[in-house]
Amino acid sequence: MDAGQIEQVRRFNRTVTERVGVLHDHYLGRDRPVGEARLLWEIGEQGQDVRRLRERLGLDSGYVSRLLRSLETDGLVTVEPQPRDRRVRTVRLTDAGRAERAVLDGHSDELAGSLLEPLNAAQRARLVAAMAEVDRLLTAGTVTLDAVDPDHPDAQHCLRSYFTELQQRFETGFDPARSLLPDAGELRPPHGLFLVARLHGEPVGCAGLKLPPGAPAEIKRMWVAPRTRGLGLARRFLAELESRAAQHGRDVLRLDTNKALTAAISLYHSYGFQEVPAFNAEPYAHHWFEKQITPAPSG
Repeated sequence: MDAGQIEQVRRFNRTVTERVGVLHDHYLGRDRPVGEARLLWEIGEQGQDVRRLRERLGLDSGYVSRLLRSLETDGLVTVEPQPRDRRVRTVRLTDAGRAERAVLDGHSDELAGSLLEPLNAAQRARLVAAMAEVDRLLTAGTVTLDAVDPDHPDAQHCLRSYFTELQQRFETGFDPARSLLPDAGELRPPHGLFLVARLHGEPVGCAGLKLPPGAPAEIKRMWVAPRTRGLGLARRFLAELESRAAQHGRDVLRLDTNKALTAAISLYHSYGFQEVPAFNAEPYAHHWFEKQITPAPSG
């Protein structure tokens, strides 16, 4: 990694932490540190599962517990176990907590205004656009790809969302019973694998890889949640699945798609796939693709 790039990132981090005031114990002029203030924002009006809150912020469970105890002592939140499973705790804002968050919102607006006020209109536009780009790239970097069983709840959530979208987008609708869906066993090692993308612990995409004996590897059921499109996740899925196929000694990677999925078709072309004659009888497919890949050295 380039040393100059590393130094630029570190300089950026120092500038941001100084300008937004996270170095102070009394964040935004209130009598609490930034960690507690962030929790108040993330809890939201409906409350939040403590585990999901921890995953959302990427914080250690002990640290989150200490922050919540402090907020609870101040009367800003309540933390209660769920009736059906007392191991699952839910945190909610009290009336005092909502009032404190409103004050923090006001101070945060003032801070944002103070960052923009010294700049002219063109500089403000450049700064806001740059911030949006940084936010997008940093978010992309927090997405994880995990191999899971196809019957895992996160995998099933993604597949249901995928099928719902296909039903809306295909001219003829989409019936999973008519499609050549791989059996779950075809997407489990050693016959294949299934990846789930997670952002802050929430499933936001999936992709399967079939590894039939003596045949090309085949990508199946690749889907990215609409709210995370534009983060490069689909291309990242392709790269990961190509790598996995190469590790299993395959030299050809296949997939098929529907004509309605124009963005996917453009992606496959740009990623090096070539259109080929139909290699299966998938009733919803109009395009079939192959890519020559380099198998990983054995041993």
